[in-house]
Amino acid sequence: MDGIGVSVSIEVYRDAWGVPHLRAADPDELAFAQGRVTARDRAWQLEVERHRAQGTTAAFLGAAELGWDTFARRSRLADTARRCFERLERDDAPTAAWVRAYVAGVNDALAEGARRAPEFDETGLAPGRWEPWTPLAVWLSTHILFAGFPTKLWREEVAGRLGEEWTELFATDGPGTAGSNGWMVAGERTASGAALIAGDPHRFIEAPGVYQQIRLACDAYDVVGIAVPGIPGLAHFGHAGPVAWAITNAMADYQDLYRERLRRLPDGRVEAYGPEGWRPAAAHTETIEVAGGEPVVVEVVETERGPVIIGLDDGAGDGSSAWEAVSLRYPPRVTGELGFGVLPALLRARTVADVDAALDGWVEPVNVVLAADTRGGLLHRVAGHVPVRARANSLRIVPAWDPAHAWEAAPAPLPRAEVRGHAVMANARGLAAPLGVEFAPPHRAARIDALLGASAGWTPETTTAVHRDTDNASAARLLAAVARAGGAEADDAGADDAATGGTGAGARLSPGAAAVRDRLLAWDRRMDADSTDAGLYAAVRGAVVRRLAAHEAFAALREPAPYPEVFRPWLALGPRVAYALETLLVAGPVPAGDVDRIVREALDEVGAGEPPAAWGVTHRLAPWQALPDPDDAQWPGLGGDHDCVLSSSSVPGWTDRSARASAARYVWDLADRERSGWIVPLGASGVPGDPHHRDQLPLWLRGDLAPVTTDWQYLTKEQG
Repeated sequence: MDGIGVSVSIEVYRDAWGVPHLRAADPDELAFAQGRVTARDRAWQLEVERHRAQGTTAAFLGAAELGWDTFARRSRLADTARRCFERLERDDAPTAAWVRAYVAGVNDALAEGARRAPEFDETGLAPGRWEPWTPLAVWLSTHILFAGFPTKLWREEVAGRLGEEWTELFATDGPGTAGSNGWMVAGERTASGAALIAGDPHRFIEAPGVYQQIRLACDAYDVVGIAVPGIPGLAHFGHAGPVAWAITNAMADYQDLYRERLRRLPDGRVEAYGPEGWRPAAAHTETIEVAGGEPVVVEVVETERGPVIIGLDDGAGDGSSAWEAVSLRYPPRVTGELGFGVLPALLRARTVADVDAALDGWVEPVNVVLAADTRGGLLHRVAGHVPVRARANSLRIVPAWDPAHAWEAAPAPLPRAEVRGHAVMANARGLAAPLGVEFAPPHRAARIDALLGASAGWTPETTTAVHRDTDNASAARLLAAVARAGGAEADDAGADDAATGGTGAGARLSPGAAAVRDRLLAWDRRMDADSTDAGLYAAVRGAVVRRLAAHEAFAALREPAPYPEVFRPWLALGPRVAYALETLLVAGPVPAGDVDRIVREALDEVGAGEPPAAWGVTHRLAPWQALPDPDDAQWPGLGGDHDCVLSSSSVPGWTDRSARASAARYVWDLADRERSGWIVPLGASGVPGDPHHRDQLPLWLRGDLAPVTTDWQYLTKEQG
């Protein structure tokens, strides 16, 4: 098929949850089988991702996708994928052939999968054809925003509008950044004497899900794990029997924004001003087709730093003057390497040393990795490509014409650490600290570390319970501010304030506000879905966030930033205040007296209204779907919160709906692979109406895992 010589050795089995278990004679045939089963199960998802990578989604989803399509074109995602695949063919022909086999499998079953997926008829989309470089393009489009380079745009706005001294005021794991939990317990602290690896990636929840449970077995290896649909192998989470691995986002900074000076010559050519003066820039136009609208022509320009992603609409000059724009520099575009050679090497790994050696070739995204093997080997390291350059590059937009901001030829060395008893990775400042600027608050990492330290007899079952933890340590500062508001020890001062209309920290609270205060101070800080106290806390927090964002100190930041819509999640004041609330309660341009007043007003507002419902009534799942489902009421309530181990993020002050949560959960048992477990939010199938479309949702909501079944006799073989 497609010239790769695939035989009839391929067998497809399913477990009770519809998870595909694939068996073939060799790795290439197995890659073909993985591509084929993915196309049958998730044709619509695969085609949406292919079009996103190419910047062609507006052609069937409409004008709302123009912002992404324009960014995908201008950042050269598809062209970068082509370059990376060409280099892969030159430098690693066996891996290139393996990727081709996967693509051949996708193409072999895509039409069949499309016939099962009603979304194709709804949009009039015909299944297309995958190219050998398409998986690389899908990988790039999925991860191009992982390093959060738009945060540099936000810092630029804060510096210019609020003041240089406040540039890092809002530093936090922001609303546009993906994170994860991950932990490993060494055999000395487990009941079996063998290591356990567990965790959950926090991603925007999508329907179909962004992760795919799968098993890949051939003469060379037999691995269960969680794949990214459209990508061969198991890049992030896998259990090969003798060795297992998992990753989290390292929160490294490895993409730069350059302020470019551009000019257009009378003949239409574009030049960019760099360290050596005016130099030619590559420029061409592309046409984006729009369903129900007129085509849109966009100019694509690339300087010696990288593709220009902001500011081209102002570039119609005649050569008499220059204009400014912003270019993006990211490693695969510079080096032509994406690290796909690591993927088959991981599948072949048998020891921690094998995993370690494979990951030396990883590029993007930059991850923290945990791995363990049955010999007692343990691994905790960072993998990926982080360029060495000036510190200013990591903070703001830097001038393209200043040679001080060039990248050095060799990337930064990658940290690693010895594992003592257990290791935790949860996006906090730690192992990867030398490689980044902003990290997640320490709460998830600290909580997991404390829980793991409480036992020396961990099992897969008790490890699964860690996933469910809803303690919200980030509530402490707001609760401290609530405690200051109208406490009994300040009643006398409060009486004086009340007589003069005062609103200081000692002012007496209204009966309703006092009741809210007392309930919150007695609350156990757990964000359980059925907790009305958690709902009360969320209501007060939201009222505080809205008032802080409306404070005159932030007036200059309320005007929309002059950047494309695709970057809006990083640039909106409300979400920035919501995620930096802990800091803003004790630091920043809002005076302490005003913070106390805001907290009092929030207590009054909540105390005067209807009692808030249980947290899960408003904190409901809100998955992204390329075609939104009109039945919004179908999505259930959730426990957890942004900084809980059970992480489920909303935007306090604006919505309690959760678009980001655990996109998968897993426990890998090195003593017995069949005691491992895994779960995804919805199901193994992306086809509406399929029995396995959303059958895992009830388990996911409870924090349970589906069993990993590896005995072929307990699996059901597909016919045909």
